[in-house]
Amino acid sequence: MKKVIIDGNSLTLEEFIEVCRNYADLEISENAVKKINNSREVVKRFVDEGKIIYGITTGFGKFSEILILGDEAKKMQKNLIVSHAVGCGDPFDTEIVRGIILLRINNLCKGYSGIRYSTIKTMVDMLKEGVHPIIPEKGSLGASGDLAPLAHMALPMLGLGKAEYQGEVLDGREAMNRAGIGTIELTSKEGLALINGTQVMTSVGAHTVYDAIKLLDIADLSAALTFEALNGIISVLDPRLHQLRPHKGQIETAENLLIMLKGSRRTMVQGEGKVQDAYSLRCTPQVHGASRDAIAFVKEKIEIEMNSVTDNPIIFDETNEGISGGNFHGQPVALAFDFMSIALSEIANISERRLERLVNPSLSELPAFLVQEGGSNSGFMIVQYSAASLVSENKILSHPASVDSIPSSGNQEDHVSMGTIGARKAREIYKNVRRVLAMEMMCSCQAIDLGAKKKLGDATQNAYNIIREKVDMLICDREIYDDINACENLITDNKFEESLKSLRR
Repeated sequence: MKKVIIDGNSLTLEEFIEVCRNYADLEISENAVKKINNSREVVKRFVDEGKIIYGITTGFGKFSEILILGDEAKKMQKNLIVSHAVGCGDPFDTEIVRGIILLRINNLCKGYSGIRYSTIKTMVDMLKEGVHPIIPEKGSLGASGDLAPLAHMALPMLGLGKAEYQGEVLDGREAMNRAGIGTIELTSKEGLALINGTQVMTSVGAHTVYDAIKLLDIADLSAALTFEALNGIISVLDPRLHQLRPHKGQIETAENLLIMLKGSRRTMVQGEGKVQDAYSLRCTPQVHGASRDAIAFVKEKIEIEMNSVTDNPIIFDETNEGISGGNFHGQPVALAFDFMSIALSEIANISERRLERLVNPSLSELPAFLVQEGGSNSGFMIVQYSAASLVSENKILSHPASVDSIPSSGNQEDHVSMGTIGARKAREIYKNVRRVLAMEMMCSCQAIDLGAKKKLGDATQNAYNIIREKVDMLICDREIYDDINACENLITDNKFEESLKSLRR
């Protein structure tokens, strides 16, 4: 099994996925351990000297003017976790929870948080043994970081809250005991170090951007199948066109489509039978490409955030300082998540328009709604309805979360990012897009079967075969939702890898 070295500075998106989904082991680097211990020594000096530092010798938020020393400091750190664990809604999926813990570990391993190494090691052990706190998905404002959900993450470390272990939801202490992990007592700064940061929104966003990158290849494949189903004009994919407007994503998309359609006898060149296709075919490189570029930008922002210090105050051991700032504010990634929502929504928008051209007899020479005995059979009529519903829902979900703000903590925290809401919305949009693409692929295969029996491209033939292994051609009406589910499962299970292996990466 792959081992991921954690130093706070070099975690990649791919390593993140390895830990979250494939349960790769972690190891904290020696340099990180030194930094952790050095910053902890600074915190101890602050406490011993009674130096006034936010969150270490003072209360939190509006209570930052209240001085707290001695045993009250330990009590305050525990109370911070207990009082802030007020999340609501369904719990996050296990892979999201693992990402939250991993990112918190990576943040703390940079050595600017003043937490004990033993506390971080408890979190490493939780990942290794599979103790996954139950973290409600709602309740974060995205500044001061993800306070409520991160408090739920920390509860089992104290023997509180709930956690899943070996498929069973248990009281936090019981889950830790069964896994052989000792619970802890927090001391100065540690409660704040555990919950003040952007790791929840970043985990959701990181999973989504990873999946979105792969989904963009599926979108190209889906479009390629529709090109063949509608005898599309491939002259629009000529590299010379796209070099004249050299957006990277546009060039890559056009190249992908050409690769997928190589060898096809179902497409045509300009002037063979028609002069132009509708925009939903002709402009696929421009639309898909713009989303590719947007998602690449989001990936860059997320990888910066994954390796950043996002709590407060920040401890500088070289100068014995604790500086209170605003690195917990989620705005840098909140904007990126809203951008990702828009970019993903556009993929479904154009896919649904291609689907409409497949089923609408006034827009193609195919049988109405892709069924030979229309009237007594509705064929794929309502599939388009369902796709249109998802596309419309995406438009609503694409309303930016980052432009909203509600003051909190007695107006001390008077501007917040809503970045976690933005990340959650983007993930929901991703799921809707995946389903719309599954619908398009299913309909394009039906249209191919109803058209002239001509050779498909090498990659599209492979994709067609994979779909037909799970979904038969529709002769008369049946329960189509099972077919859509099957096509969507092929996407989530990475069954189209053979069709995509030759693409430009």
